[in-house]
Amino acid sequence: MLNLILRRIGIAIPVLLTVITLTFLMVHSAPGGPFDEEKAVSAEVLAKLNERYNLDQPLSVQYFDYLSGVLVGDFGPSFRYPGRSVTELISIGLPITFELALYSIIFALCVGIFAGVLGALRPNTALDYIPMSTAMIGICVPSIILGPTLILVFGIWLELVPVSGWGYMPGDKILPTLTLGTAYAAYCARLTRGGMLEILNQDFIRTARAKGLSETRVVVVHALRGGLTPVIAFLGPAMAGLLAGSFVVETIFGIPGLGRFYVEAAFNRDYTMILGSSIFFSVLIVSFNLLSDLVAAALNPKLRD
Repeated sequence: MLNLILRRIGIAIPVLLTVITLTFLMVHSAPGGPFDEEKAVSAEVLAKLNERYNLDQPLSVQYFDYLSGVLVGDFGPSFRYPGRSVTELISIGLPITFELALYSIIFALCVGIFAGVLGALRPNTALDYIPMSTAMIGICVPSIILGPTLILVFGIWLELVPVSGWGYMPGDKILPTLTLGTAYAAYCARLTRGGMLEILNQDFIRTARAKGLSETRVVVVHALRGGLTPVIAFLGPAMAGLLAGSFVVETIFGIPGLGRFYVEAAFNRDYTMILGSSIFFSVLIVSFNLLSDLVAAALNPKLRD
């Protein structure tokens, strides 16, 4: 297990360095600057602003200065919000974004595992075709289409739940959770079905059934542990994808999460906020991938080699 951790860390370091470098270069190669949208100021004031934020230095100097700050956890000050650091802004928006991702992954796991197990136990029947066909639709429909559709049907036509906000009104977390979690529920359903079908055809399952064990015990005690291995391996990138993919959902439903700061940073050329958010999410992706690998290795010792 220790070798697995060391290998993953050895891969993560150059990956994160590549992300930092490419993001830095792309941000600074975009036309315009962070102060272009401000009201007209004198050349002296603009020079002072560039000096204040270290933008008057050569690009190589800016890069190594920023990299040295990142190594100690300092993402720099925000250009859009004077007097506030990028780390502070991330800490404000992250709890809401993480809460949305958590509710979405719980919804995805509950619905996806149930549908996948049901399809695996009754393959090539209506109980298999209907959930898997629905899952395929869930994979194909992007959240930018699903979200407004849910708002139109359940929020405007049926008036059952609020259509925006987060924690302001009862039920305002339902539609964002469904929008963000549907695609991942579909992936979980198909992964669960494939993993369970493979396990249910193994000799030890036939032996358990021959001993007279109930079907519930065979499935829950003996089959699920191996059948859910693909889902567990998927959880790392899924959780990271939920956090990163919440930008669209937060914008659709007016949720004050981290996505709001990231979108505003892109429009306002807030270099440090874009860089800090990109690096932060990259670290999350690497961390969740490592965690899922460790859990999968704990369940299946063959994966430790």
